[in-house]
Amino acid sequence: MSSTPANNDDDTPKDPLQEMLANLLGGQGMEGFDPAELAKAAGLPSDPNVLSQMFSQVQAMMSNSSDTPVNWDLARDAARKAAAGDDPSVTPAQQQAIDEALRLAEMWLDPLTELAPTAIIGRAWSRAEWVEETLGTWQRLTEPVANSIASAISKAMNEQLPEEMKSMMGDAASMMTNMGGALFGLQLGAAVGALAKEVLGSTDIGIPLADLQMALLPTNVKAFGEGLEVPEQEIRLFLALREAAHARLFVQVPWLRGHLLGAIESYARGIHIDMSRIEDLAHNLDPSNPEAMQAALSEGVFMPARTPAQDAALAKLETALALVEGWVDELSFEAAANLPAAAAIRETIRRRRATGGPAEHAFGSLVGLELRPRRLREAAALWASLKEQRGISGRDAIWAHPDLLPTSADLDDAAGFSARRSADDASESDVDAALAKLLDGGFEDFDPEDGAGPDDSSTPDDGAK
Repeated sequence: MSSTPANNDDDTPKDPLQEMLANLLGGQGMEGFDPAELAKAAGLPSDPNVLSQMFSQVQAMMSNSSDTPVNWDLARDAARKAAAGDDPSVTPAQQQAIDEALRLAEMWLDPLTELAPTAIIGRAWSRAEWVEETLGTWQRLTEPVANSIASAISKAMNEQLPEEMKSMMGDAASMMTNMGGALFGLQLGAAVGALAKEVLGSTDIGIPLADLQMALLPTNVKAFGEGLEVPEQEIRLFLALREAAHARLFVQVPWLRGHLLGAIESYARGIHIDMSRIEDLAHNLDPSNPEAMQAALSEGVFMPARTPAQDAALAKLETALALVEGWVDELSFEAAANLPAAAAIRETIRRRRATGGPAEHAFGSLVGLELRPRRLREAAALWASLKEQRGISGRDAIWAHPDLLPTSADLDDAAGFSARRSADDASESDVDAALAKLLDGGFEDFDPEDGAGPDDSSTPDDGAK
């Protein structure tokens, strides 16, 4: 008789290892084959149930429905699993409390900024909901690095395969690409899931992870307040002020989100991968110990030292993040004047943002990027100075265009920013006036050959004409 089909007449499934080898060998020569003996020789478990589970996991890793090397489906599953522990569903009472806090926050912010309210409905999210709402942005931010690492892993692993194994496996390059993408996707998902246990809202790391959303995570808000000896209602309202201020800024300044995300993407595209480390890891990779690869990824072993260009890009990104966080910090603290513990909560958040939590460090190691406003205090002082000098309208007018934003040098001297900007504006006005006069024909004696204007009495060199 012929070899047993995938399902016998008694519906008993074929051993997964035997089925895999049958596919590899075209179904030839499988009679009398003992998968347990081969599994034992390969150092794999011989228990059919364990093998079935193992190969199910491998099959999931090898399959990739996306058109990029990274398996984002696995990343989402890993993120949800990492966030699942102690993640109760949001109750109606929690939703109501968050909604009321955000509505009140909007009212307190109204007289303190020229930026209009957003009319966005406030949400209360579980950690799993935060993962679902923000994973698309994480994918956008990490894809340049993720694709580089996944491709590098697949190339290194493919080069380590013996030639006879490559001929058996056929399109090994495709399989190895999926494997590399799966490994990175799993680790990225775990990092995002860990972040879900630390974040307080949709903009907690300074960028809008969920487009046009305003939300807080009740479970994390409660955990944040433990040890502060401050009523939870007061903490929730202060955090609602920050969330609402972020939302106003990103909604009413439409170029800002793209500006920040674009800066992050530019930085990420410049990250290069240390191939020698990946090759060493692939050479010593133990298929039965995937934790080794994940540990290497989480420790950032593939990220070499930053180049000068990367340092410059990171400095610009950190300045932009500091300006956003400084504006929100100053505005929300002013709005919270009636909260007795506002100063203590503000200082706790400042330190939290400056140092970052364990999950944020893990994410930074994975993709080589830490989204941290290191100069938050200087930026807050700058916005306070601008309000004192120019008023609320003059301060908020800075957000009209990215070219108006203060620079890192301005953070060094907040008091002198207005004077420097006034001088720049005067210089630009002179240039604009001269250009307008030229276009109107006002400079009748202007000669484009020698550049001499009507008041230029200089004599050209003999050979100028």
